[in-house]
Amino acid sequence: MLALGRALMSRPPLPMLDEPSLGLAPLIVRDTFRVIAGLRATGGSILLVEQDARAALRWPITVAC
Repeated sequence: MLALGRALMSRPPLPMLDEPSLGLAPLIVRDTFRVIAGLRATGGSILLVEQDARAALRWPITVAC
């Protein structure tokens, strides 16, 4: 979560998140995806690479394959 927060502090135009849930406890994964969904709800775009499709698809995001 700290790395995610640090990356987002600069308000990048297109945040690129590569496996943000890797190695995290399930509760932290849930919180991480809440943050990501919150960013998306503000109208921004996010490039997300995630192998845990179940975790990623629980949130209101558009998926491109």
